Amino acid sequence: MCYNRNKKSNYLIFQKNERVIHIKKALIIGAGPAGISASLYLARSNKADVTVVFSGKSALEKAEKIENYFGFAQPVSGKELLENGIAGAKRLGVKFVEEEIIGLQLSPDFKYETITPHGSETYDTVLIATGANRTTPKIKGIKEFEGRGISYCAVCDSFFYKGKPVAVIGSGEYALHEAMTLINTASSVTILTNGEEMKTAVPDNIPIIKDKILEISGENKVSRVIFENGESLDTAGVFIAIGTAGSTDLARKIGAETDGNKIFVDKNMSTNLPGLYAAGDCTGGLLQVSKAVADGAAAAMSMISFLK
Repeated sequence: MCYNRNKKSNYLIFQKNERVIHIKKALIIGAGPAGISASLYLARSNKADVTVVFSGKSALEKAEKIENYFGFAQPVSGKELLENGIAGAKRLGVKFVEEEIIGLQLSPDFKYETITPHGSETYDTVLIATGANRTTPKIKGIKEFEGRGISYCAVCDSFFYKGKPVAVIGSGEYALHEAMTLINTASSVTILTNGEEMKTAVPDNIPIIKDKILEISGENKVSRVIFENGESLDTAGVFIAIGTAGSTDLARKIGAETDGNKIFVDKNMSTNLPGLYAAGDCTGGLLQVSKAVADGAAAAMSMISFLK
């Protein structure tokens, strides 16, 4: 059997007895119970080359003891449960890549391109399973001004700030990516690290303010950021990009329906975009391992049908 990768396409090509079989590429974002469960079904289907991309630890690893999960006579740690799941997926040929995905784009032919600090890759179908965003910056004014100057997606909302000054709250690659998107339309972009050290290099034309933020204020909409040292920054908008891009951040950027930190899916874990699925805590409902595993299985079956 002859094996080669077609450099001009998005397929792995196997040739046997002059018959060509195209194996498409499936991406799972997140290495928690939902993502790992999906990877097992996808790998066993032989319909896709499966890659799991993850950044940081799964929330499951923080669970000291789990005793309400089927199949374990004694309590099991979240770390052990996760490690066993990953080992099983690797045995089936699933590839694991530890890298931060800071953007996701949909092409006209409905391929999905991931954007990372080191490049990009294209996939035929994608599952978002990075869990729920459990932390938001505790800054006065963020909740009050959501939709009135507070935004979570530069690609979605940059048009509304054409020729106006904006700020991005964050200190990592994700914050830089949002800032670089905004700089094409805004009159100026300032990164606010809120007391953190900047974790990546920033171009000289993007100023950085490291002072702690006291509050975001304005009348009917955002007009300034006030710092604890008494200084302030006039701005028409503030974009939140703390840590890494979460499930809803990635979904919003390509037009998937969301509500707060929840991605809308149907009973098959399908979003409103063809080939894009979501599973686990990011879809809301019962935030339990058992549900995440079931969601992952359901999403994988839908992805397999889609690839057929």
